[in-house]
Amino acid sequence: MDRIRMTVPLVEMDGDEMTRILWQMIKDKLILPYVDLLTEYYDLGLLSRNDTDDRITVDAANATKKYGVAVKCATITPNTQRMEEYPQLKKMWLSPNGTIRSILDGTVFRVPITIDIIKPVVKTWEAPITIARHAYGDVYKGVEMKCDGAGTAYLVFEGINGETRKQMIYESPEQGSDGAGSVVLQGVHNTERSVRAFAQACFRYAISSKQDLWFSTKDTISKVYDGYFKEIFEQECTNYQEQMSALGLEYFYTLIDDAVARVMRSKGGFVWACKNYDGDVMSDMISTAFGSLAMMTSVLVSPDGPMEFEAAHGTVTRHYYRHLKGEQTSTNPIATIFAWSGALRERGERDGNQALRDFGDALEIASLATLKAGIMTQDLVGLVEQAEDGIVPRSVTSSVFLDEIALRLKPL
Repeated sequence: MDRIRMTVPLVEMDGDEMTRILWQMIKDKLILPYVDLLTEYYDLGLLSRNDTDDRITVDAANATKKYGVAVKCATITPNTQRMEEYPQLKKMWLSPNGTIRSILDGTVFRVPITIDIIKPVVKTWEAPITIARHAYGDVYKGVEMKCDGAGTAYLVFEGINGETRKQMIYESPEQGSDGAGSVVLQGVHNTERSVRAFAQACFRYAISSKQDLWFSTKDTISKVYDGYFKEIFEQECTNYQEQMSALGLEYFYTLIDDAVARVMRSKGGFVWACKNYDGDVMSDMISTAFGSLAMMTSVLVSPDGPMEFEAAHGTVTRHYYRHLKGEQTSTNPIATIFAWSGALRERGERDGNQALRDFGDALEIASLATLKAGIMTQDLVGLVEQAEDGIVPRSVTSSVFLDEIALRLKPL
């Protein structure tokens, strides 16, 4: 069979640990037999980022701006434990996702991948909940400092027009005392351009998917920062109100804590827009409640047009160390497969390559058909309430699972 040819490359960002192993397996078993794959490859594994002083992450993001479509494997963001695990690290490198999203800006849309034989933990949910996560700023562009002893901290803005604004954010209760202890400080920011693009993307997505749009912050506490998000969303709502009303859709704002309570009582089927960190946390809650962290798509949509597809979960460290011992693991590759299928389909859409678009669809159909046949990884078997046609679900290794998908992909 002739493989599908590509004319414009995808930006391929490799990653870490078990997802890196799965990444290559997916390519070998499900993509390379059918597609003459053309990618611009960047190794975003932790040691590669360390060797390049993280320049490779910036290069990958800029390549995405150039070519328009990227697919990314899960990566390690080092913390204190990782610094001990990888003593060769020069520093505690920033989140590669945070770096990429800061360069591309935009909104991350995360949607659970659902099948009929696995019901959500929240019994009232009848339809998937889409998380729209702002992809710029907040703690992911935060500047942090730990200071010892007494002192005073200020937030200072120096305008290019000569205006200077200064506000005290902390003053030691024991000025001049050596026993005042330590203080930790953090400065975060956002921009009108980014927040407005976020709001516009959320309204457009809600309209295109015909779903209500919820937005939540904590403007009762963060009256200026979170209040700014709320203000811009309300402004943009007026621009989309006519289209929303024509479709019978609602824009709804509430506080983040109230939103969590309402979501748990809802029927689902809406877009929930969250600030950057809120979206990070809530998307894990939503994906787990619908089945598994490995069952959620994640697409970064930049206001300038580029799109980046990735799995919403981490590098599956525990399984990786079992793999290093020579053990077979049952690690769920579905979200990573859907990252590839989404990127290939989008590449085909932009290039007028119908065969590539169809292959992206076929890859997802074959993956879901395998699950519906009761063949799945260990994380899903215990979640099946009632299999179709009396099928008894069985757990298989990742390798066998991918082989089963390949069997169903061939006829498509």
